[in-house]
Amino acid sequence: MDAKLRHGRASLTVSFFVQGVCFALLVTRIPAIQDRYGLSDAYLPVFLAAVPILAGVGSILTEHLVKRIRPGAVLRWVQPVVCLALLGAGAGTELWQLATTLGVFGLAVGGLDASMNMLGVSLQRTYGRSIMLGFHAAYSLGGILGASLAWGGAHWKLSLAVLYGPVVAVLVPVVLVVSRWYVDQARQARHQPPAPPLVPQSNGGRKATPPAAETRAGAGLSMTLLLPLCLVMTCAYIGDSTVANWSAKYLQDVLGSSEQLATVPFNVYMVTTLIGRTVGDRGVRRFGAVAVVRAGTVTAAAGFAVVAAAPGAWWGMLGFTLLGFGLSVIVPQTFAAAGRLFPDASDAAVARLNIFNYVGFLVGSPLVGGLGDLWGYRGAMLVPMALVLVTLVYARSFGAEPTRYGGGHERPRTADVGRGSNGL
Repeated sequence: MDAKLRHGRASLTVSFFVQGVCFALLVTRIPAIQDRYGLSDAYLPVFLAAVPILAGVGSILTEHLVKRIRPGAVLRWVQPVVCLALLGAGAGTELWQLATTLGVFGLAVGGLDASMNMLGVSLQRTYGRSIMLGFHAAYSLGGILGASLAWGGAHWKLSLAVLYGPVVAVLVPVVLVVSRWYVDQARQARHQPPAPPLVPQSNGGRKATPPAAETRAGAGLSMTLLLPLCLVMTCAYIGDSTVANWSAKYLQDVLGSSEQLATVPFNVYMVTTLIGRTVGDRGVRRFGAVAVVRAGTVTAAAGFAVVAAAPGAWWGMLGFTLLGFGLSVIVPQTFAAAGRLFPDASDAAVARLNIFNYVGFLVGSPLVGGLGDLWGYRGAMLVPMALVLVTLVYARSFGAEPTRYGGGHERPRTADVGRGSNGL
């Protein structure tokens, strides 16, 4: 069982990495795609908005699909489709071809994101300790590699087909091979011993399970209970999309940096996101999910405040650096929290929560752009700061208590990830 878990964890890590590469290769080469297809500025937002909308549809479809097919099987087939759709977007010449490939890409990405996080949540529950941030760290690393490849393609003026072709030729066989070792929740359940009931202490000590969780243990999915996490997910992605879409413009137009320096904040943000996620699991094991999420929220809000008040470009980059560290922990822990809240309906919870990833992505860029035109971009940066701080209001949704682990098999002393709290 231990070997199967290790292989399952490694294979899922590869899938997150590959997804990071593919998504970065698409979004960083949007200007080249626009030029290739002669897509006007008026129609570009329509095409770009269609991708997250269809991804939301794909996530909903995956919720129903995994009732009949294991999440690992869904992931096994949608990830090669995402890779091939990327190649299709770079190989066509007509607008209908671009529309078709982006439509396929969007639907498949929704299924991919949902199924990957379903497997991650169920693996974490089986491990009995925090590992979710590590998967998302692999995604960040893939994003850095994909952006670097895109930079190389632009620097050497490679066509999109020449850039994407070799990458897809490598990635498709890789994901097909590693898919053999995915570990699904159904398989884990057969090997996992049932957790003993967690009874609240009556002497004023800590409670192992919050009262609301006791009523949820055998219940299905409740959107009322999931909504706080949905709001947190939306606000986190509004913050993320603000950095992705406006950091370069902000540094150049507001803080007066050079064009070259204006490209640095997003790269710094990606690197700090990677670092934050790489060490984040240890923080959760040591201090608990609630403490880590609160610290990340305060750090992200401080980052937006520094950006809004920055007197110059280097202060602005410091703000975006803080944003990377702060936002890096929120999204993975939100997925993990959904798995804890609904241990018997975690797949459905993850699929629905994943939709709000795309809601935040859709809302973030036009929100900051519109407010920037009205108030100026310094004032606009205070809005995602305020939205990120909403996470503090709902921090208790991430778990009622700290999560610490001892040595040896790292058996938890408090409940962290649901039924896997016995360790291995």
